[in-house]
Amino acid sequence: MCQEKAFTLVEMLIVLLIISLLILLIVPNIAKRSSNIHAKGCEAQVELVQSQVVAYELDHKKKPSSLQTLLAHKYIEDKHLTCGNGKTIKLRGNGEVYYE
Repeated sequence: MCQEKAFTLVEMLIVLLIISLLILLIVPNIAKRSSNIHAKGCEAQVELVQSQVVAYELDHKKKPSSLQTLLAHKYIEDKHLTCGNGKTIKLRGNGEVYYE
């Protein structure tokens, strides 16, 4: 008589249970990190636009009146006006760049 070795139903259920638990532990962690990544990306984009405000000020001896001025002089592009998370980048009167 030939005896074949195979997994029993109980062994397969235990493996599925372990895999399910791992997924339940990992997926929420990834979701939290995703929102953190978007926030960091927006901060980096604000720094990029802020550096272009400084470049404009060095070239023209005055601060830009708006982000549209930077667009018109090709210091930034349209894609730099919004973050990946949908927040809008804005310019204060003192030349400070922020997002909301």
